[in-house]
Amino acid sequence: MTAGRSLWCSRAALGLALVGTLALSGCASNDATATATSTTAAASGSSSGSGLDEPDVNGDGKVVIGVLSPGDINDHGYYQGFVDSADAFAKEEGWTIIKRGSVPASDALTAARALCRQHVDMVALAASELSAAIPASEEPVCDKTAWYVPSSANIDQTPRILLSSDNPNQSMLAAGYAAGLKMKAAGYTKAGFVTGIKADFSVLGAKAFLAGIREVVPKATLVSTYTGDFDDSAKAKEAMQAQISQGAKVIYPYLGGATDAATRVANAAGVLTLTPGTDRCDSTSPKFDISVIFNPGDYFRAALEEFAKDNLKMGTSRVWQLGVDPYPTVKICKGQGDEDQQLAQFMKKIGSKEIKPEDEVNRLG
Repeated sequence: MTAGRSLWCSRAALGLALVGTLALSGCASNDATATATSTTAAASGSSSGSGLDEPDVNGDGKVVIGVLSPGDINDHGYYQGFVDSADAFAKEEGWTIIKRGSVPASDALTAARALCRQHVDMVALAASELSAAIPASEEPVCDKTAWYVPSSANIDQTPRILLSSDNPNQSMLAAGYAAGLKMKAAGYTKAGFVTGIKADFSVLGAKAFLAGIREVVPKATLVSTYTGDFDDSAKAKEAMQAQISQGAKVIYPYLGGATDAATRVANAAGVLTLTPGTDRCDSTSPKFDISVIFNPGDYFRAALEEFAKDNLKMGTSRVWQLGVDPYPTVKICKGQGDEDQQLAQFMKKIGSKEIKPEDEVNRLG
């Protein structure tokens, strides 16, 4: 599975239960390695819901985070972004990171046990494809270990893991709303959505995007194209050009590795675009007009910040809420007039449940 494809498969799994590139420091391969950071950290004095003191769960005077990834942690994409988040926060806190990439699902349980034998304080799975590792959390070898697990529909909550998820309807509805603000200002009524495989999550994503646009431009229409591959740049460029020819003025490249190639086609035609998961408002080649931010690496860093405060409760589900938490969120790269304020107010209403995304998608999508 490619990095881009897995990004969206992981995103799909999160949705059924309720994706910018960074330079990776200290990571030369996909084998288990330790980041060269200080190993001094004090344990918290309080107790989490699992009875474990965070962040020095095993009480050995240091904090070690173990990350298992099903994909290449040097992929300049989703998997690298996940471990980048851990690396960056670990350096700030003086923690150590042990990470292993390209772990087959069939090896997940063995790999988790191996991390626990290295006295990690947390085992973090980069994607739900490695859920077969979870039984180790109940074994003696992992007795003093916290667990961070991206949620999906087939993962049961257990007392020793934290499940992390979001609701894609929230960010996709807000993405559409932001696009609608731009469309209304320019007098546009037609938008586009270019993605990979045609599956429930991509079809529902398009519906939520359209619903958000129609919050602002009631008569807006959306043309959707499913190329069959999130990473095939040639197919994505062809789809983008076809939608431009059909009059789409705002197009969402809901893609993986093909995102930049598709966006450059839009840039050349003066068509507005959105990011699929990360904040790229500073990017100039290609240029994005709206950043839709739901990168699981951002969620992981936020979780680590809570872990440092002994606020990460095992045996619970952490659902990241738009309009409440830092992520997910949507930002207009160069807001005009009161666009930023209107978008912020819309997301705040989602966070307070004054606006219910599922209802809006059913009504307008």
